[in-house]
Amino acid sequence: MLRLPTFTYHRPKTAEQAVALACEHGREAMFVAGGTDLYPNMKRRQQTPTQVISLQDIPGLDQVEVHPQGGVRIGALAKLSQLEHHPHLKQHHPAFAHAVREISTPLLRNMGTIGGNLLLDTRCTYYDQTHEWRESIDFCMKKDGAICWVAPGSPRCWAVQSSDTVPVVCAMECDVELVGKDGPRRLRATDLYRDDGIQYLTKKPEELLTRLFLPPPVGWKASYLKLRRRDTFDFPILGVGVCLWFDAAGVVTKANVRLGGAGSYAIPAVETEKLLVGQKLTDEVIAAAGAAAMKPARTMDNTDQDVYWRRKVAPVYVARAIAACR
Repeated sequence: MLRLPTFTYHRPKTAEQAVALACEHGREAMFVAGGTDLYPNMKRRQQTPTQVISLQDIPGLDQVEVHPQGGVRIGALAKLSQLEHHPHLKQHHPAFAHAVREISTPLLRNMGTIGGNLLLDTRCTYYDQTHEWRESIDFCMKKDGAICWVAPGSPRCWAVQSSDTVPVVCAMECDVELVGKDGPRRLRATDLYRDDGIQYLTKKPEELLTRLFLPPPVGWKASYLKLRRRDTFDFPILGVGVCLWFDAAGVVTKANVRLGGAGSYAIPAVETEKLLVGQKLTDEVIAAAGAAAMKPARTMDNTDQDVYWRRKVAPVYVARAIAACR
């Protein structure tokens, strides 16, 4: 049986108190909301904080507020099950609601939060194992070791971003709010992530993610499509988030296509986006745009299923996600 290590549990009453605790304890501290990612990682000794700061007692961070203009402000502690069934989100932001519904199982969505999914730890075949298994291969670069077993000659870690919501949130150009010792700051969700399996977030360790902002659903359509071995609860081995802006004639004026589960962040399919802009979504345009996504879907032996099959199926899923916006 895997057991949690010993730690001190804090329950601050405000975001400012939580940040102060994180600043006080430094690298020994981590925030916890639903705990569906952190606690299993602690049991496997992938993350080993001695100070765990619970966010459950902070008021207002579980609220979903719909603005008159159509935008939505979502507290980071909003439960995933709350969001997948929210009537306004299902009607006006269906791609986001669908991405939330694709996360794990109903039981875990009752526990997990949107903030936790946005900050989900990167995953890898060699990293997501017990401490004893990882010790037997001399650990890896992401935790306790010096080598990336996916690419032993690489100077970096290739663990993948496996959040279902990150690709679509980045494609939709959502914003997030962070609270640090100098107060709150707001930034584009895309700017929260970097292409590195270890340092995959740009936020400071003591900063607290407090809110997600969805833009008003005007002039654009979005979609999310997920590939996984089992349709019930697996992490994505490919998650395609697409958001397209249209003019009155149905011509694409702007395109964002993000590939999750393929790299350490939601990879922009730049050539796909270029092919879509200025075009109507004909079958030929969609097929060409999907084919252009093969190169950025840089599949490696770091997650489920065969590497070469995953690479070939990526254009198919990108094309289907684009077609869903038509």
